[in-house]
Amino acid sequence: MRRDVLDLRRFYASPLGRAVRDRVSRKLAEAWGDARGLDVLGVGYATPFLDGFRPQARRVVAAMPAQQGVEVWPADGRNLSCLAEEAALPFMNALFDRVLVTHGLEEAPDLIALLEEVKRVMAPSGRAIFAVASRAGLWAGAESTPFGYGRPFTRRQLEEVVREAGLEPAAWSRAVYIPPHPAFAPHAELVEQLGSRVWPPFSGLILLEAVKQTFAVKPRAVRAPAFAPAECCARPLRPPRPGETLCGGPCFH
Repeated sequence: MRRDVLDLRRFYASPLGRAVRDRVSRKLAEAWGDARGLDVLGVGYATPFLDGFRPQARRVVAAMPAQQGVEVWPADGRNLSCLAEEAALPFMNALFDRVLVTHGLEEAPDLIALLEEVKRVMAPSGRAIFAVASRAGLWAGAESTPFGYGRPFTRRQLEEVVREAGLEPAAWSRAVYIPPHPAFAPHAELVEQLGSRVWPPFSGLILLEAVKQTFAVKPRAVRAPAFAPAECCARPLRPPRPGETLCGGPCFH
């Protein structure tokens, strides 16, 4: 059963929740940059991370699962959020250029159905980012936070389920190294910098970017990755082919 929307709102209003929001928002800005003229969708509970896209994007919409409940968002202006069935999002095909899924996969009753709906509403050149609790991190076991419920993932597990739904992983990153305790919230920036260098596998969250699988078009090299590559990458970055992992270590940080 999903966390109630009031619990999620309460968490992100706390100092610890704001620290998580800031860390993840920074990663999204690195990945997607300027959203000018784009249509952006948030699925699950993504409103804490969508505000940064509102000034430039053509359209920003938040779809919240019926089992979770919905909140009026944003606080100013007309409402841009709606209640939605996970297996039947109320949008036409190929509508959104960017899709962010947070607090969506971990507690989904039908994981593939949700992912297939995300794929359906993505534009042919669209990109989706899935932010999930990392199985190796402290947050997956922290029941005082929303990330302590449902199924956590490893990077490989997330890649496999995304491919099963017809999406292809393109890049990934890690975020949120602070322990899930309010006492660490004031030191989030320092701990984030230290954690990404000293213990990268133990981040609280994994962020995976995916695109629609396209077999009729030959993959082309890209000029820059969605997330900044770490020094462990020994060869130029290109989109992975189906079933391929570019390197054995953590390619992104």
